[in-house]
Amino acid sequence: MRKLLHLTLTLILAAALGFAPVAHAQTQTHTVQAGENLFRIGLRYGVTVNALMQANGLTSIYIYVGQVLVIPGQAAPAPQPTVPPVLINTPSASTAAEPVYHVVQRGETLFLIGLKYNLPWTRIAEANGIVGDRIDAGQQLVIPVPGAPAPTAQPTAVPPTAAPTETPAAPTAEATSAPAGAEIIHIVQRGETLFTIGQRYGVQWPVIMAVNNLNGELIFTGQRLVIPTDPNVIAEAAANAPAPQTGGNKAPVPGYTGKYFLVDISDQMIYAFEGETLMRYTLVSTGRWPTPTVLGTYKIYVKYVSTRMVGPGYDLPNVPYTMYFYKGYGIHGTYWHNNFGTPMSHGCVNLPTPEAEWAFNWASVGTTVIVQQ
Repeated sequence: MRKLLHLTLTLILAAALGFAPVAHAQTQTHTVQAGENLFRIGLRYGVTVNALMQANGLTSIYIYVGQVLVIPGQAAPAPQPTVPPVLINTPSASTAAEPVYHVVQRGETLFLIGLKYNLPWTRIAEANGIVGDRIDAGQQLVIPVPGAPAPTAQPTAVPPTAAPTETPAAPTAEATSAPAGAEIIHIVQRGETLFTIGQRYGVQWPVIMAVNNLNGELIFTGQRLVIPTDPNVIAEAAANAPAPQTGGNKAPVPGYTGKYFLVDISDQMIYAFEGETLMRYTLVSTGRWPTPTVLGTYKIYVKYVSTRMVGPGYDLPNVPYTMYFYKGYGIHGTYWHNNFGTPMSHGCVNLPTPEAEWAFNWASVGTTVIVQQ
């Protein structure tokens, strides 16, 4: 009887040992979700990006939705759901060795994001291949913080804005003025002007105007523009390029030899002149009824890289590149609307932020501002 009891206990113990789960028999995995990256996944499981890359044989930091990743050093089948880690908005010593990312929140701009990381917004735009300052909520941005390696390519979740594409087929009606194989087709994005498009490709805006047979500088979102690349085409177009016609044959103001701004209410344009030379111009939004922009001749009396503007019905923090020229009236960048060409302000002259930055760096305290109807 004692032998039978001993045998029974032995069999029970062997069965228990045979069916006991072995901690290292299962490998922890994670299925990549939309908006995730190695940095966030590493935070969740307490492992480094390098460890994740080594465990999964990755040669770059880029992953795709649905990809199954092995989590090194994790024996449990899956962790219980926890509160997802919040993307760090400010770099720390522990994360400085890895690329830093920022997911754009609703209402954020490149300028505001730059303030969070103590970086010029232009550096963030450059690091992400962004032309202009337009970003979208949910977009993932690379933050070029000091000491963090820059990725060799843009994350797949952030397509470049308005990237020029080589013409894949026969030229369209807009492209007939340039020979095949010597052009780029650019699709106009919201807020762009011929001037900013010309700056992007290193081609003078009157040349783009001539090649596309435009009668004026007015362009519209979605319009296809031919950007010539053949030097002969560019030279010929430059010889036949029309003089600026914005605002009815816009001309410099007689008697001014230095730098000055000309704000034209009827055109909703601002022009930067140096003597008789038109240096730059762009669409603006001036004051709407019943708070129109003041008319007259003034001088910039103070400049702020960023300032708060408060008034009846509005409270705007961190207004970029502000230059006050009369009391509370100023020229500044704009992050709360993109409806340039239409009066929108409480009296100030609203510019696209990239244009406001250029104007801010070009002008100085004492630069003349002429506002005319």
